[in-house]
Parts: sequence; C-alpha cells; structure tokens
Amino acid sequence: MDLQDQLRNLFPDHQPEKEEEVSEEKAEFWIQDEPILCKYEKRKGKPITILEGYQGADTDFKTLTKQLKVFLGVGGTYKNETIIIQGDYRDKIMAYLKENGFKTKRVGG
Repeated sequence: MDLQDQLRNLFPDHQPEKEEEVSEEKAEFWIQDEPILCKYEKRKGKPITILEGYQGADTDFKTLTKQLKVFLGVGGTYKNETIIIQGDYRDKIMAYLKENGFKTKRVGG
C-alpha cells in the first residue's frame, strides 16, 4: 500500500487537484551590445572568475549570478556591478553566456 492509497483511505471525499506542468524556461536577461569581460584572478591564494561589463538592472545581476552558481555548482556573489564566481570556470561561463545570447571577451591568460 503506497502513500496515495493511504491518503485515499483517510480522506475518501478529497478530490486531488491536477498538477500543472512546470516548464523550465530560461530567464530573459537584458542583452547588451558590448561584451562581458571574463577575468581570472587569485585572491588570498584562491582562484576566482570575475565578470565585468554587464550593464543590466540589479534584478538581472541577481538572476544571472544565481543561474551561473547553480549551473557550475559553486559559490559566488555580485558586488559593484561585477559578478564573482569561486574557481577558474572561464571556459564554462563563456560557453553558458554565449548560449544565452551574450557576447564575451576573455581577459588575461
């Protein structure tokens, strides 16, 4: 006897609502003409990837940062119109941004 059968026995008059399909759509960002600069630095001995040059709204920064962190499975933040991702993920970030319609430019080595 599974959980659904147990719930039907406890609440025989209950009619379950139909579940709506949740479609996973990519969030829409403001796409700019200038490329986003993708840098690599070390701070306190730890590698980080810095994204500069995005000129979207504050909410766009939050959603873009969140999606990058979830995509990569790492930590990060955004401060002063820069997105900081922990680790050296320049290639993956640039590929992800190009898929979403951004122009990117690699800065540094």
